[in-house]
Amino acid sequence: MSVSRRPVVTGLGFVTPIGNDRGSVLTSLKEGRHGISPIEFLNNPNLPVKCAGTIKGFNVASPSYRDWSWPEQYDIPRETLRSLAPHGVFAFCAVTQALKEAGLEAGVAKDPNTGLFCASAGSAMLLHHHLAQMHAVRGERGNPMGIVSSISGTLNFTLAAHFGVTGAVCGFVSACASSSHALGYACDEIRLGRLKRVIVVGAEEDNAETILPFASMRALSAEADPRLASRPFDAKRDGFVGAGGAVALIIEDEEFAKQRGARIQARMAGWGQSADGHSVSMSHPEGAGLRIAMERALADAGVEPKDIDYVNAHATSTPIGDIAEIMALQAVFTKTGATPVVSSTKGLTGHPLSLAGVMEASFCVLAIDLGFMPGNPHLAEPDPASIGLNLPTLSVEKAPHWVLNNSSGFGGSNVCHVLSRVP
Repeated sequence: MSVSRRPVVTGLGFVTPIGNDRGSVLTSLKEGRHGISPIEFLNNPNLPVKCAGTIKGFNVASPSYRDWSWPEQYDIPRETLRSLAPHGVFAFCAVTQALKEAGLEAGVAKDPNTGLFCASAGSAMLLHHHLAQMHAVRGERGNPMGIVSSISGTLNFTLAAHFGVTGAVCGFVSACASSSHALGYACDEIRLGRLKRVIVVGAEEDNAETILPFASMRALSAEADPRLASRPFDAKRDGFVGAGGAVALIIEDEEFAKQRGARIQARMAGWGQSADGHSVSMSHPEGAGLRIAMERALADAGVEPKDIDYVNAHATSTPIGDIAEIMALQAVFTKTGATPVVSSTKGLTGHPLSLAGVMEASFCVLAIDLGFMPGNPHLAEPDPASIGLNLPTLSVEKAPHWVLNNSSGFGGSNVCHVLSRVP
């Protein structure tokens, strides 16, 4: 890094298709257990979309918070619940977990040295519900919490108010790169000395309103078998599997964390971003933007391609997107003689949209902290274009020192993070 202050990870919280706590997520990653389930959206068996990465143990399908349920260990006050979206419930629980793992009380968020950076696209389900109600009564009445519970800043509003955040609160909306942007700018706030701690959280819903519109873009898999629906880098992949959930990550200034005796799990060593300038929705066909973002992240961290042990790829299992990333990875690694382990954990989780970046960064933290590298368990026939990439199907029982995490989003947003072990 270019400054002396170094951001480190001290806490993680998970509500994901592959588990709702650290232990279950770790087991799923190491053993290749997926969290993709058969699903029938809108009670319509004729829809081509048959699978999703679903969240277990929560019931937030109703537009009324009074009907919701969640694991009993979480205490969500009614006043907070009234302004939450369904994915806000996931986020609340993930943040609660992360704070506890970091050895912090919820009240620590009131410290002006602590900020909150969020990523989500809002709740399409609640927005549709509230607007439909407004039209039904010709605008004569509406839910006073309708706006704050549904628009894209809903996590910022509700979590900042509940936890009493005073240091900073900010939301990021760059499609599937959103939470990676949140994490990158959070790191910079710590590097610049503006904040000493940032709670970074991303969340999305696993319902029809969030996932099904991608079918109109022909971006979703039509595979009915959950084991085959999400298979990044496979020659027979046919689209991504939508998913929901929430992940929270606590980053702190390293010296600040050490002074309070926190257990440091990994260091955020550097990051980089770029833009494709190519298409509204498709990646640059040669992965040019992603290549630049990876190179910038490596330069920021002060490492070479040969130093990277593991790459958590963005690869979503779409024909075009995976090829673009393959070409970018080959340009950065294969052509320089580097052969890091490469995998896309979306084969297990599906693609949770704006949540993807922080979720996969947290998976990278687990890999560094616990000494393994996730594999590609659904990869049966590697795309012929992937020659030169090290794509194991099983997890590798070897501790990575340097890890690269990739994210890409609509409009050509590319964000990459380098994480490292702390000696």
